[in-house]
Amino acid sequence: MAKKYQLIIVGGGPAGLTAGLYGARAGLKVLLIEKEVIGGQIANADWVDNYPGFPKGISGFELVQLIQQQAMNHGLETMSGEVTGLTSGYGNNMVITTEGDFIAQAVIIAGGLQFRKLEVPGESEFMGKGVSYCATCDGPLFRDKTVAVIGGGDTAVIDALSLSKFASLVKVVHRRNQLRAGKVLQRKAQADPKIEFIWDSVVTEVKGEKKVTDLVLKNTQNGTISLLAVDGVFVAIGLIPNTEYLRGVLPLDEWGYIITTELMETTVPGIFAAGDIRHNSVKQAIAAAGDGAVAALSAEKFVGSL
Repeated sequence: MAKKYQLIIVGGGPAGLTAGLYGARAGLKVLLIEKEVIGGQIANADWVDNYPGFPKGISGFELVQLIQQQAMNHGLETMSGEVTGLTSGYGNNMVITTEGDFIAQAVIIAGGLQFRKLEVPGESEFMGKGVSYCATCDGPLFRDKTVAVIGGGDTAVIDALSLSKFASLVKVVHRRNQLRAGKVLQRKAQADPKIEFIWDSVVTEVKGEKKVTDLVLKNTQNGTISLLAVDGVFVAIGLIPNTEYLRGVLPLDEWGYIITTELMETTVPGIFAAGDIRHNSVKQAIAAAGDGAVAALSAEKFVGSL
């Protein structure tokens, strides 16, 4: 028989953890399910200096550890597993996971985002062998090496700046002829002598033997094919919401983000969403935490009405 909870939270980033804190503190029986490491994307951040309460800054990993401990002090239960399905029912929702099924009166979806892949030959084969999606995690492995960063937005430029601390040369490959990143980041990158830019180019293949040795590039203007020798490649072309299992269950926007009200309510009573997975999220840790608090308060009110 499926174990029952008053509130189940899917995702353990700042939104999910804050929802867990508020829900458990309100006296609800709460389970948080996270498929990977609790903390979400921010756990990989070297340093966070814009989260209130830490004037000297704090590492992303330490920040989420503190939030998790605070929530667990109030009785939050956590579990490692992947949610693969959700069946809605007014006050009787079935949460289907790789570790079994659970029933919840209310559910908060805070599953965040996953890295968008290039989807080219060699990418999967060399994952962990030169292909990475996390510069802060793997940057130190490429000390005095040549690496490429794929992308032109804020994440790509931040990754390039982070990697330049370790790598001897960072080549930013972008499909357009100018960056989409903020002007401040652009100026920093363009002033860094270790960072070079390859414009109007896309990766069509990742090549190597036991590890990455080259990228095959195609010029988007004239179709010219070239080979770029690198020791590693960091893919930073965007993020996609973890909502595939929710299609047909909740309303999603054209990019797969969950549509909610300002109270984090979806159109399905008792199911809420919070954080980066939500439509129009600003994708900042403090905003995600705020979403989590609002979602938990809304969930508490819903459970109390049953």
